[in-house]
Amino acid sequence: MFAVEVRDHIMIAHSLPRPVFGPAQGMHGATFVVDAAFFTKDVDEDGLAVDIGAATTVLSEVLKPLNYQNLDELAVFKGKVSTTEVIAKHIFDQLAQAVSDKRLGPGSHRICRLKVMLHESHAARGWYEADL
Repeated sequence: MFAVEVRDHIMIAHSLPRPVFGPAQGMHGATFVVDAAFFTKDVDEDGLAVDIGAATTVLSEVLKPLNYQNLDELAVFKGKVSTTEVIAKHIFDQLAQAVSDKRLGPGSHRICRLKVMLHESHAARGWYEADL
């Protein structure tokens, strides 16, 4: 399996309003480093799994509506607890749609798996990964 992974980040605010989250129940900010990996079973005639430039652009576009936002106020998270894992799944779904829409170039159809990892800090991260 081949993969290309690109990185960006988002700065968000949110609350996690359940007792299990302790002090994170209150409004707080977070900066997530976001890694998105695009997997293919082969490379194209140019030796590429995925165009890194296209992957970088698409990840940036997917993250833009979240950046500098209070996730508690966004419709996409209404009724959800915006944990790291839930945010990763949301980003995954948006990237999967971009793949389906062929926004990663002519090789989009070869992308068979995605992994979206959010780094909360140097010591903690969460992700969502699945086949397309």
